[in-house]
Amino acid sequence: KKMLKIQMQYGPVNCKLGSMVAYQGDVRFTNTGSGGLNKMLKSKLTGEGVNMMVAEGTGELFVADMASEIQLFYLENDMVSVNGNNVLAFSASIDWDIHRVSAGRASMMAGGMFNVSLNGTGYVAVTTKGDPVCLDVAGAPTYADAEAVVLWTSGVSMDIRVDTGGLKSMMRGGTGEMIQLVFGGQGWVMVQPSEGVIQGTGQQQASGGGGLGGLLGG
Repeated sequence: KKMLKIQMQYGPVNCKLGSMVAYQGDVRFTNTGSGGLNKMLKSKLTGEGVNMMVAEGTGELFVADMASEIQLFYLENDMVSVNGNNVLAFSASIDWDIHRVSAGRASMMAGGMFNVSLNGTGYVAVTTKGDPVCLDVAGAPTYADAEAVVLWTSGVSMDIRVDTGGLKSMMRGGTGEMIQLVFGGQGWVMVQPSEGVIQGTGQQQASGGGGLGGLLGG
């Protein structure tokens, strides 16, 4: 669960730059950087994004990222909003971009909050520090530490809650849980058991081609 095996006969795959650990067969890599001038500018301005490479050829490719756990899922004409640092690989049919999170108080923060969106049909593999939980935000009010949130699905709304813990708590140094993300709507939020999500400059947070069958297999 810490290494992803990709069957290359299903076509090209986008992988995190430098994530290859081994391959058997004939696999070629092309550095696509930030995905073009527009995405490069967004990445520089927001501090969010992901440097990718395209792998294509034949055989089997193995990718990993610092022995992190790998979570694999399939998107079917859908979208997820994910922290760029957690993106490991996705089908070539998936489009990605950097977008501003639309939230009342979040949008007023300095620099705003920006995520990487993965949109379309195909497989997506993300990394987490430990085994995550996926919370159904429609079932109950849902709050999470900004640095533990990995991704959320389309239909989920996000805002920010500031919880000082009261004056006495602040005078004692606070709780360390002052900034929380609040989720609502319909969908799921993936939270890892570690507050290790790397944030882009000026941010508090970030965060499945079609018919490819067994493109990615853990």
